Amino acid sequence: MTIPVETGGTSRKAKLTIDRDGSLQLKAAPDVEQAELEHFLASKRDWIYRKLAEKESLHYEPVTKELVDGEGFLYLGRSYQLRIVDIDDRRVRLQRGKLNLPRALADPGYKHVIAWYRTAGLTWLKPRAKDWAKRLRVDPQMIEVADLGNKWGSALPDGRVRIHWATMQLRPALVEYVLAHELAHLREAHHGPTFWQLLTRAMTDCDQRKAELANTGAALWHGDQAQLS
Repeated sequence: MTIPVETGGTSRKAKLTIDRDGSLQLKAAPDVEQAELEHFLASKRDWIYRKLAEKESLHYEPVTKELVDGEGFLYLGRSYQLRIVDIDDRRVRLQRGKLNLPRALADPGYKHVIAWYRTAGLTWLKPRAKDWAKRLRVDPQMIEVADLGNKWGSALPDGRVRIHWATMQLRPALVEYVLAHELAHLREAHHGPTFWQLLTRAMTDCDQRKAELANTGAALWHGDQAQLS
């Protein structure tokens, strides 16, 4: 990897930092040999990949929603208007292009809308997980949709793959990127070269999807924290 080196100071101890944009900066004294710097970077490889992975985690400014007729809720990249309906049903449903919330569930209704994302998301993800698992040659034990805090998804040592319910607001190609990304972790736990080679072989445009995901996450709703607490 090529990393710009900033020379200066008297300390011979090299220092590696990661800027907000994900770029790496190496600081070292001017008399430090190139071979010594390369050895230092090699020793920090796992740290670099771990920190870059952390920067891929979900970062966003809170997006608020009101439980009123006409409020828009994204699902698989398309916005659906919420409709408060007077029915005896106890579930949120997507029907005829509207997200129907029974009036009896409207207070508090955020948890019911999130429960709908989890249920609908799992139904959508399961068949696609089978396809991507076959491509990646992995065997997930379970696919789950849950609240994962600041992560799009996670892959656990026991074979479970978990996807954040908020991910289901993204367009399908980006949801599949998150899904394939986590499935790939069942073979490669860390974000090293082998991991990215594996994912790229299965999804040739993964770099483009990854970049779009980074630019899209800030616009997603993650629940009304006041209502959920």
